[in-house]
Amino acid sequence: MHDPTARTHPPVKAVVLPPHEAHDFVYFEQRLANAHLLEKAVAVSTLRMAFLAVPVGGSRRGGYYPVNCVCFGLAVRDALRSKPGFPDVRLSWSPWLDTAHNVEWGDKPPWLWGCQDDVVLGRFYGYSEAAIARYTASRSRAPRVPPPDACGPPRRSSVGGASSRALPVTFERKSRHV
Repeated sequence: MHDPTARTHPPVKAVVLPPHEAHDFVYFEQRLANAHLLEKAVAVSTLRMAFLAVPVGGSRRGGYYPVNCVCFGLAVRDALRSKPGFPDVRLSWSPWLDTAHNVEWGDKPPWLWGCQDDVVLGRFYGYSEAAIARYTASRSRAPRVPPPDACGPPRRSSVGGASSRALPVTFERKSRHV
C-alpha cells in the first residue's frame, strides 16, 4: 500500500508561486489565445521545478496539471481550490501505473468523450489558431510508423522461413500540457 509517510517518499507539498517562476511559462506565453490569462495563472511546485497552472477564461474552458503521485495530486488540488479561475478542481486518477494522474479544472475535456481532434482539443485548452496550426502541421509531417528497414531484417522462424508474426508497434501521444 502507498504510504506518503514512508522514509523513501518525498515530503508532500504544493507551493504556489508567481506565474513567471514556472518552468513552462514561455511555452504558454507563445501559445495561448488569451495572454491575459497568464496574469491570473500560478506556478505550482511539488518537488523542485514549478509548472504553470493556467485558469479558465475566454476561449480556455479547462486545464490540467499532471502529477505522478496521488499524494501530490491532492496537494495541488487543494492549493488551486482557493484560486480564482480554477472552478471544479478535481483529481483524475489514471488507471495505469505508468501514466500520470491529472489535477483538472473547468469543463470536462473533450477527450473523455473520445475526441482525438487536435483542433478541438487545442481550442478547448485556449490555444491560439496559429499555435494549433503549427502543432497540427508538425504532427502531419511526423512519421506515423517507422520505415521498413528501421526494425532490421524480418525474423526467421525456427524452420528457416520468415516469421508471419509481426511484432506489435505502438505509439502513444503524450504531452505535458495541452
